Amino acid sequence: MSKGAKLAYRPIGLLGGILAGLVSGAIFKQVWKHLADADDAPDALQSEYDMREVVLAAAIQGAIFAATKAAIDRLGAQGFTKLTGSWPGD
Repeated sequence: MSKGAKLAYRPIGLLGGILAGLVSGAIFKQVWKHLADADDAPDALQSEYDMREVVLAAAIQGAIFAATKAAIDRLGAQGFTKLTGSWPGD
């Protein structure tokens, strides 16, 4: 792909990352509410939670973010390809 096309895709990728963060945060909040019967996930510095619960919450949150970001990145790349004829990762 040309340098110009890579630069053109950059804002799409940035917006996709922001969107992935928002969407995955909402999904995680609902998943955690269902799993732990609590509104908020434990923070690493909250002493009332044990290590297992803090790490489990972080692992679930990370997995949801990674999957959401991959899906949004892929959709963005497909849309970019339809518009330009070039795949942004090539």
